[in-house]
This record gives sequence, C-alpha cells and structure tokens, in this order.
Amino acid sequence: MSSGMGVATPRPDEAADNRRRIKAIVASSSGNLVEWFDFYCYAFFALYFAPVFFPEGDDTSQLLKSAAVFAVGFFMRPIGGWLFGRLADRLGRKTSMMISVLMMCAGSLMIAVLPTYATAGHLAPALLLLARMIQGLSVGGEYGTSATYMSEIAIKGRRGFFASFQYVTLIGGQLLASLVLIILQSFLTAQQLTAWGWRIPFVLGAVAAVVALYLRSSLTETASKADLQSKESGTFSALFKHWRAFCVVLAYTAGGSLSFYTFTTYMPKYLFNTAKIDKVTASQISTAALLVYMLIQPFFGWLSDKIGRKANMLLYSGLGTLMVVPLMTAIGGTTNPIASFALIMIGLTVISFYTGISGIVKAELFPTQVRALGVGLSYAVANSLFGGTAEMVALYLKQVGSESTFFWYVTIMLAIAFVGSLIMPNPKRHGYLDGDGTVEEALGAKGRVVHA
Repeated sequence: MSSGMGVATPRPDEAADNRRRIKAIVASSSGNLVEWFDFYCYAFFALYFAPVFFPEGDDTSQLLKSAAVFAVGFFMRPIGGWLFGRLADRLGRKTSMMISVLMMCAGSLMIAVLPTYATAGHLAPALLLLARMIQGLSVGGEYGTSATYMSEIAIKGRRGFFASFQYVTLIGGQLLASLVLIILQSFLTAQQLTAWGWRIPFVLGAVAAVVALYLRSSLTETASKADLQSKESGTFSALFKHWRAFCVVLAYTAGGSLSFYTFTTYMPKYLFNTAKIDKVTASQISTAALLVYMLIQPFFGWLSDKIGRKANMLLYSGLGTLMVVPLMTAIGGTTNPIASFALIMIGLTVISFYTGISGIVKAELFPTQVRALGVGLSYAVANSLFGGTAEMVALYLKQVGSESTFFWYVTIMLAIAFVGSLIMPNPKRHGYLDGDGTVEEALGAKGRVVHA
C-alpha cells in the first residue's frame, strides 16, 4: 500500500508485464491501421478513379461498377479468414500477421501502378479486380488474427478497453484514407485527381506496410507451443465442435458489418448521390464523423468491462433496429452539413456498442486451438456477404428507384443481430478467456429452453 493512501502499488514485475502488453497492442495495432488504410483507400478514392476504369455510364453506374469490385475484395475474405486463421492457430499469431501485412503491401503497390482503361482496355479493370482480391485475402486474415492476438495479450478485467483499439486503428485507417483525400482535394484539381492523383494514397499505403512489417517483427507470441502443435489446431473438425458459437457470431456480425459500412464507407456517396451535397463537403462531413467515432471506441470497450459484453450487444442491436430507417431518411433529406454530421454521429454512436468490442466478443466464444480460425472465418463470411455488398446493394436499389428498401434491409439484419445477442452466453461466466469455458453447454441449454 502506498504511504497510507490505500492505493495498491503494482509490483515491478507486474508493471513491466503491463508495459510489455501495451507495447505489443500498439505494435499490432499499427499494422492493423496500415492494413485498413490500404483497403479503404479504394472506397474513398472511387469517386475519382471509377471513370478511369469504367468510362461508360453516369455517376451512379460508374460507382456501382467500382462498388462491385470493392465487394469482390470482400468475397476473398472467407478464404483469407480460413487461410490465415489456420496459420495463426498452427504457426502462431505473429507469423500470420506479418504475412498478411506483406500481402497488403503487394496489393496496394499493384493498384498504384495499374494501367487505365484508356491504355489497356478491359485488362485494366481485370487487373484492378486481381489487386482487390489480393487485398481482400490479406484483410480477411488480418481481422481474425489481430482480434485474437489483442484479446489474448490484453490485461484481464480490462480486455474490452484494450481490445477496442483494434477498431480504433480500423477506423483510423478509414480516417487516414479520408484525410489523404481531403488534403489531395485541397492541392489538386478534380481533373488531376482523376488523371493521376488517385494513385498517391496507394503508394503511401505500400510504404507504410513495410514500416508495419518491421514493427510486428518485435511482437511476442501469445499462443503456447502445446496449443500450436495440437493436431486439432486450426482444423475445421475442431471448429465444428463449436458450430453454435460460430452461428451466433455470424448472426450479430452480419448486422454489425452491414450497419458499419452503411454509416462509414457508403456515407460519402449517399451524401453526394442522394442528399446532393458536393463531393468535397461530403468527404469533410464523413471525415469529421470518423474522427469522433474513432475517439469514442475505447469508452465503449471500457463500458463492456463494467456492464458486460452481452449488455453492449443488446444495446447495439436493439437500438440499431429502431434507428436505421428514420436516420437514413433524415440524412438523405438534408443539405445542412452540421445536421448531416449530427445524424451520422447518432448512428455511429449506437454502432459503437458493437464495434468497441467487436474482436473480444468473438474471441471469448472460441478456445485457443481454433480461436483465430473461428473469429476470422465467421467474421469474414458475414462481412463478405453483408458488409462488402452494402454499397453495391444500396446503389443498385437507388438505380431501380427503390432506395428506401435498403434501409429496411439493414433494419432486418440488425433485428437478426438482436436475436443473436439474446442467444449469446455471457462471456464473463461462460467465455474461454475469463469464464469457465462452457460456451457450447450454455448455448445448448439455451437451445433446449427455446425449443421447449
């Protein structure tokens, strides 16, 4: 106890261990930030390079085609989730994270030097598709492995707070991509951005990935040798034993991913295409919202340490089900930048109940031997089917004159997420990190009660 003040003083070895864990989280987070910066550069700069690769059609048609390529990158995620999840469970989290960031570097560099439709014809969009597939494979593996690593390295009792930094860096990657766009818009004309300026962020991303690779080389492995050498590690047969947990994660990730991409990457296009706000102002509104959104993530992670992950999930999915239709209708009906920002922030605040604990709430439902595979694959499948197609579905429905149908689509998926959150066992009692590890028993018991 410190000089009569009643405050426990950490032992030197405990303080050193905490510093080591925090340093590891920072190092892994930096790589996560670079991965998502590279991936989101495509979404934010599509307004400018879409005409270069898809010259035919109006604005909506060009954006729809670029969104389709964006979605294909997402469809590679399940493969990445399986491949890198297996690598992480068998060779280690560190090895998997280093390979994934190296692949992202290659994909970004490839986009930076691609020929345009004017010089290469149909080969240009085909090569763009290939580059996005490489990036999708990389990000598909990045999420599950980094979420697993940060959950395992975090301090017990504060796992939610520390694990929230995964989404801080994920959103930070989006924010940096948006900031780069705003800076380039300030110094380059729209013609220059369309001609060659859109290549700059992909060059920056490739260089940053090399720096992230160096930082990750210092990470400490969290999985034990015994777990890595287990015959069941990273196998589908072992994962199948936890199929109930897998399905629950799919349910609430589908709604979370769809709503997340609706209020982030799709929002600049929605403001420009529906609310008729100019491109520069739309980018500025989205960037400001992303900044605030990023800063509030640790609060929601901390909150989950106090009230429990399950409470967070019920608040996110329940409030989300009620908010989407009125919020999207209001955003599309105003041209006031301040009003648009405020409305977007309402949506992002509700989604933060989920994104602040997105990684940890999945990691707690799977044992060490299949944790990276379970987290990565379930997230990647749901994210590919619903998050990655958000823009494409929204733009298609607008093109056919039924834009409001998209709002109800998001609402239905959040309602399904609410059911998943209800079924989910309380990780504090039954989770594999801090509970008794009886997740499947808890889910089975719930299933019998519901069936009865």
